Amino acid sequence: MKFEWRKQEKELYLPKAKPTEIIVPEQKFYTLSGAGDPNGEQFSQEVSALYAMSYGIRMLSKKGLAGKEPFEYTVYPMEGIWTLSDETVAEERGFNKTDLVYKIMIRQPDFVTEALALANLEEVSKKKPNPNNQNITFERIEDGKSLQMLHLGSYDDEAKTFEIMGQYCEEHQLHRTTFAHREIYLSDPRKVVPEKMKTVLRYFVE
Repeated sequence: MKFEWRKQEKELYLPKAKPTEIIVPEQKFYTLSGAGDPNGEQFSQEVSALYAMSYGIRMLSKKGLAGKEPFEYTVYPMEGIWTLSDETVAEERGFNKTDLVYKIMIRQPDFVTEALALANLEEVSKKKPNPNNQNITFERIEDGKSLQMLHLGSYDDEAKTFEIMGQYCEEHQLHRTTFAHREIYLSDPRKVVPEKMKTVLRYFVE
């Protein structure tokens, strides 16, 4: 049976449009770090590189890894951890997308080992050259105690959702542990109009 993250992991990926507390365990990712405006060509090429690696793993799994039965699954959605440059924070400048610092990523199934991830990285790079392939890493990341909420609409309107999350923190004595936050992209902006896009917003609390 095909593994569908939308069905088997609803708690992590399909929250309601209201703040929800959650404990996020350690997960495995292909990641790529960068900075600057995500609307540029550089960011688009970085996203393409991550998806190429993730579909490479999926094809290996579908064919069956050594000694294992074929395992079919839906590739996980792209995610990103976003913050601002140290200079921007220190100088308390107004928000500008060119000041963004990010780590974008795509989660990999639990069976993926570091050795397999690196071997796939090398093989896919031969078939689909991309200057960003050399910057991709394989990481284990644990968000731990977090607050998340579904944001419906344009990325530019996320402040409204963060305001609701902030009010929830005040009412429940929660404190953000870092200025950074995570976004999980449930919609393809190339196919969905901005007002109907769905994005999970999550930040880390204590």
